[in-house]
Amino acid sequence: MGLSLTKAAQWTTASSGTGKLEFTPMNESLLKEILCFVEQFSSQHPQEAEHVFEEPLQWRTTLVASDFKTEYDISDSAVQSHEKDSEGLPLLQFSPPAVYVRSFSQLSKLVHLADDKKLEEVRTCLEENRDPVVKILGRSFATALEREDTQTDILSLVDKVKDPAKDSETKVKLCLLLHNMDKQILSKLLEEISEKVSLNPTAVKNEVELLKQLCSEGEKRALKSLRYTSDFEFSNGCRTPLWRQPHGEICYLVIEPCDTETLYITYSTAGVFLNEGIKQEGEESGYERTSDVYTDLVTLLKSRSPHFAENINEQDFAAQKLPSTHKFQHVESVDGEKQGQPQRSYEQQEKNVHEKTKQQHTVNKAGNRNKYGSSKIACCYISSLCLIMYFLSYTYSVYIVICWVLSALFLFSKTSAGAVPVELESSTDSEEEEEQPARHPEGNTDLPPEYWQIQKLVKYLKASDQKATVLTLYAMMDLNLMQETCQLAIRDLGGLEILLNLLDTKEVRCKIGSLKILRKISHNMQISRTIVDMRGLQRMVTTLDSPNKDLKALSAETIANVARFHRARKIVRNLDGIKKLVKLLDCGTPNLAQVSANQEKDVEVARCGVLALWSCSKSCKNKEAIRKAGGIPLLGRLLKSPHANMLIPVVGTLQECSSEESYRVTIQTEGMIKDLVKNLRSDNDELQMHCASAIFKCAEEKETRDLVRKYKGLQQLVSLLGKADNKQLLAAATGAIWKCSISTDNVAEFQKHNALQTLVGLLTDQPEEVLVNVAGALGEFAQIPANKPTIGKCGGIKPLVNLLIGTNQALLVNVTKALGACATDKDNMTIIQQLDGVRLVWSLLKKPSPDVQSSAAWALCPCIENAKDAGEMVRSLVGGLELILNLLKSTNNEVLASICAAIAKIARDEENLAVLTDHGVIPLLTKLTDTTDDRLRHHLAEAIYYCCMWGNNRESFGEAQAVAPLVRFLKSKDTAVHLSTAKALYQLSWVPNNVITMYERGVVKVSCSVVVAAFLSPH
Repeated sequence: MGLSLTKAAQWTTASSGTGKLEFTPMNESLLKEILCFVEQFSSQHPQEAEHVFEEPLQWRTTLVASDFKTEYDISDSAVQSHEKDSEGLPLLQFSPPAVYVRSFSQLSKLVHLADDKKLEEVRTCLEENRDPVVKILGRSFATALEREDTQTDILSLVDKVKDPAKDSETKVKLCLLLHNMDKQILSKLLEEISEKVSLNPTAVKNEVELLKQLCSEGEKRALKSLRYTSDFEFSNGCRTPLWRQPHGEICYLVIEPCDTETLYITYSTAGVFLNEGIKQEGEESGYERTSDVYTDLVTLLKSRSPHFAENINEQDFAAQKLPSTHKFQHVESVDGEKQGQPQRSYEQQEKNVHEKTKQQHTVNKAGNRNKYGSSKIACCYISSLCLIMYFLSYTYSVYIVICWVLSALFLFSKTSAGAVPVELESSTDSEEEEEQPARHPEGNTDLPPEYWQIQKLVKYLKASDQKATVLTLYAMMDLNLMQETCQLAIRDLGGLEILLNLLDTKEVRCKIGSLKILRKISHNMQISRTIVDMRGLQRMVTTLDSPNKDLKALSAETIANVARFHRARKIVRNLDGIKKLVKLLDCGTPNLAQVSANQEKDVEVARCGVLALWSCSKSCKNKEAIRKAGGIPLLGRLLKSPHANMLIPVVGTLQECSSEESYRVTIQTEGMIKDLVKNLRSDNDELQMHCASAIFKCAEEKETRDLVRKYKGLQQLVSLLGKADNKQLLAAATGAIWKCSISTDNVAEFQKHNALQTLVGLLTDQPEEVLVNVAGALGEFAQIPANKPTIGKCGGIKPLVNLLIGTNQALLVNVTKALGACATDKDNMTIIQQLDGVRLVWSLLKKPSPDVQSSAAWALCPCIENAKDAGEMVRSLVGGLELILNLLKSTNNEVLASICAAIAKIARDEENLAVLTDHGVIPLLTKLTDTTDDRLRHHLAEAIYYCCMWGNNRESFGEAQAVAPLVRFLKSKDTAVHLSTAKALYQLSWVPNNVITMYERGVVKVSCSVVVAAFLSPH
């Protein structure tokens, strides 16, 4: 609630200018993180939760007085909390519709009272309190929180506070809690952005810094000034708001040339271009491009400023730029995931890691924010005696343990003094690495105790014999390795390199201990990427060949954690890791329900193998590799396991792979649909979700849809709709219902369980993924005439029309299909007209997506046909006919077919037909007659038939050479094409010249053939 609302500038309100939060996926993710923080605040930080805000947070709530429980005084519609501040004022006041909250304790309680409207409450609160930290902590603390050197600023601020009544200590803790939350949210969002968009801020920064040198005073200066619009830099190096980074925008510059007006420039992944005038951080407009896109900043400046072009020495500038550019490309080769890139050597990786560690410690020394903690904690120094006592908690013999540890300490002292390192030490360790722990200044007291503990353990790992190494690994495992502080400390202190080196030893216990640690810390994406950079995946894949089952299981599970991004998955495949993982699935146990003690390890190895395949299966090439390695039958065998921890990764893998048609067919023929339906009845929500998702993808095949009905899966899918709180499960269930309802027999079965009514109720207040599936299902249900009035009576038309203003293409396609099917019912059509639904559908023709255009055009056909006074309705849409005709220039056959079908409906009104003729419909239709697409032919001929019924249109079609191609339509094998073509030719035959053309093209012979074929047809 600090940087998340201020520095990030992520509330995408710039496009609207209304101050309202646009509900994008990124903003939804932010809201959920903040909601989670608020909900758990009272339980996790009870003392800070009681702190009274400097000013109350106030907003218009959706709650009413009856929502408040026993802890509040309720008088009429007003509410006050029992909790009061030192002056006797209530910490929560409610005067409809406004609510005033003055502590996190009350804020947390209010959010819990909101039930299913929690997210909306948080959203409204943030919209109406644009700077909440000022209200919570006061201006001075809010200012400190916004600075990069947050902890130093806050602590120095506390030193100046002399009055203890100001509760400065609690404020500091609260401020740091907000600061930590900011870091977590920003880190998560930046990670999401970096996975979607490849940003190169380092190269941009290099070029900007070089150009800044050209702004110095003197005769040869090329520029007056150059500056960023924002001094704040995110951890990914970008200076643009979070909501602009998915567009590929890296930074905005304001450059003042010596001979022309000021230039406002956007630097993005697409190139460099002028914008409308972004002058400073926080502006809500000006992002539109106003110039061509240039490859780099120098090229743009040379095109705009003759003085710059004259004074810059391009060769000298390129020579200065070369080292930086080379360095930037080197970094890209690590993360770029491009084919054919050479791997960096281990020595280079190691050197880079240490250089990075040095830089991070230098930053810490300067007092900047660091990743090891955010509160001022007195760090304790762990002595050798403490470490000995620590080891005594294990079940080893006391004397042996002490001897081992003392020998480790002795070896460490010898190594520090310059002795030769022991065998387990990395061959690339250097004196510089031995000094690594000293890079953290002793005076840095804001690091947690775990950091110093890890520092000691890493030292012992570097200079221990095998027994001491095992003990040290077990000591490290006793730490909270799921905590990011510990994970990053292991990496930055050089422990990650040692752990990976241990995989090359012959000591099994060392390998197991190393993998147990790697398995946990690899949950961190930064650690995973570093493991890949250090060629750790190669070692893990090699370990899969080990005869030791524990090693194979641990390696596979660690690979599962690491292979969460493209480059890692590619490495696993290139190392034949897919084949090795598939081999692990054969646990040699025919009956997984009855596993002996000797077989338990084999089953565990198989489970870990499936986990790794699940991660790897997100790559199309890996899916094919799994199939070729014989993975599908083995997955089918494991699908019969009674245990959820095995079934979840198995079904998850099948779900990922079932996007491929070959997998869908094999899953059906191998009899897996029965097991998927069976597991829909599980008590485990996650397993149910993956099963429903797998059915959703497999139900593209008719045979699969029939099997789901045969095994009583349809009723179970409907029952899952009751778990509306679990949005992922709800999305999967509605998706499966949508695809299964493509078969009309399934729709009848669904109706026995009132699925239609339940689906209509899910058209509001749901995520887009759910809405897409629900609208798709309703579109299939509406193909049965009896269901159309039911949708209207259940109140389904209004929410469907409301969804037409969205931007999700898949949602718009499904909604228009559902409305088009419902529009054939006159009562439904009346509602659609009253809600201005036809205009909204028509406006979708402006969308750039061909799928949306064609779906909207198909929906317009029944709307025009069944509307009251349809001709006048069409004429009332300003520019509507021009829009229709313009789409006849599309290159997409589905769009053309749907537009021709719409023209056939519109042309039944004489006035509209006259307008279409005046706007050139005849030559546009004639150009399409060369098509061989039967669907387009059918509707094109239909459109020509109706367009012939005005003025001299029959002659015009003949003059435009439309008759001869139409005759060829009769050679089609589609009877619908024959019917519409015959109608069109009948109209055209009223003109003698057209008849001559038909005769010359053999229309009689072709027509006779069509009649004979129709007569002989069994239909």
